[in-house]
Amino acid sequence: MPLGLGVAGVVAVLLAANASEGAPPAPRDGQRDFDFLIGTWRIHNRRLRERLKGSTTWDEFEATGVARPLFGGRGNVDEYEAVGPAGPISGVTLRLYDPKAQQWSLYWANGSTGTLEKPMIGSFRDGRGEFYDQETFEGRSIFVRFIWSDITPTSCRWAQAFSEDGGKTWETNWEMEFTRVQ
Repeated sequence: MPLGLGVAGVVAVLLAANASEGAPPAPRDGQRDFDFLIGTWRIHNRRLRERLKGSTTWDEFEATGVARPLFGGRGNVDEYEAVGPAGPISGVTLRLYDPKAQQWSLYWANGSTGTLEKPMIGSFRDGRGEFYDQETFEGRSIFVRFIWSDITPTSCRWAQAFSEDGGKTWETNWEMEFTRVQ
C-alpha cells in the first residue's frame, strides 16, 4: 500500500480493508458515540516497553481521566494524568464529530510539548470505534490505529497499535482498561 496518502486516504483504505464484504452499511448519525466516555475514570495502562522491535516486556501503571462534553455532544475533551515508568504523563484529547463525513477526529496534546498532534480519524460500528492516521516513528512511516471496545456504562477499553507494513499486520503497544469513578 503506498504511503503518503494523507489522513483521509489512509482512513479510507484501512477501513475498506477491515470492512466485511457486502453492501455498505446505511449512513448513521454517530455524534453521540463518545457519550460513554463523559465522566471520571480510573485507568490501568499496559504499554509495550519498546515498539516495533519484537519486545514482549510491558510496563504497567495507573492513571486518571476526566472527560467533558462540547458542542452539545458533537465533541468532547478529556484530561489524562499518569505517572509512567519514565515519569509524569499529562495530556488532553480533543474529539470532534464531522456530521457531513460522519467521522470523528481525535487530537492528542501532550503536556510536555504543548502542541496538538495531527488527528486520528474514524468512526464507530457495532459498538467498536476504529481510528487511523499515518505518522513517522523512528524515521520511518507507519500507520497508527486506536480501537475503543468493550464499552459498558462502567468500563471500556482502548488500544493503540502500529503497522509498518501498510496495515497488513499490527503490533498492539498500549492498552488501557477504564473503570468509571463517577
